[in-house]
Amino acid sequence: MKATDSDTRTVLVVEDEDRVAEVFATILSDTYTVRLASDGAEALEKIDETVDVVLLDRQLPQMSGDEILERIEATGYDYRVAMISGVDPDFDVLDMGFDDYLRKPVRKNELLETVQRLLALDEYEEIYQKLSEKRIKRNIIELEKRPAALEQSHEFQTLLDEISELEAQLNDMEVEQQFNERVLPV
Repeated sequence: MKATDSDTRTVLVVEDEDRVAEVFATILSDTYTVRLASDGAEALEKIDETVDVVLLDRQLPQMSGDEILERIEATGYDYRVAMISGVDPDFDVLDMGFDDYLRKPVRKNELLETVQRLLALDEYEEIYQKLSEKRIKRNIIELEKRPAALEQSHEFQTLLDEISELEAQLNDMEVEQQFNERVLPV
């Protein structure tokens, strides 16, 4: 299960350069639980349902970051991935399932902002998905039941309250502003 707001979120750093991995861990460890992996096999051992974000070096020995990404996607777990590389991306990245792409060297603020943005995507998506699910249920029931029956249904009123609460959460998040500032790359 994913970390909740009261839990520490987990970032898996997959980087074969020890110095770079340690710098990333130092930057992130004040806010997040950090796991380090120096190659693909170790990354695949350390990834599980508790990981929220993967920072994946694209150029690794024995197994490329591209191949690790494919294997990570095959696990079925839901996490965000930022590829990190010293090489400029080419058209091959268009078919890859990552959420962000950072060029080395990565600055402290850039690293922190990327992880925050990726976590914000999860937060936004989770609330939006719940809201969408509840709205669909509301619409189905409204099509099938008469207004008087809807007004008398405690379950339906609870559903409406839940929809209102989720809508308020999205408003409180100032979705458009946060979407532009935290989710969309500049």
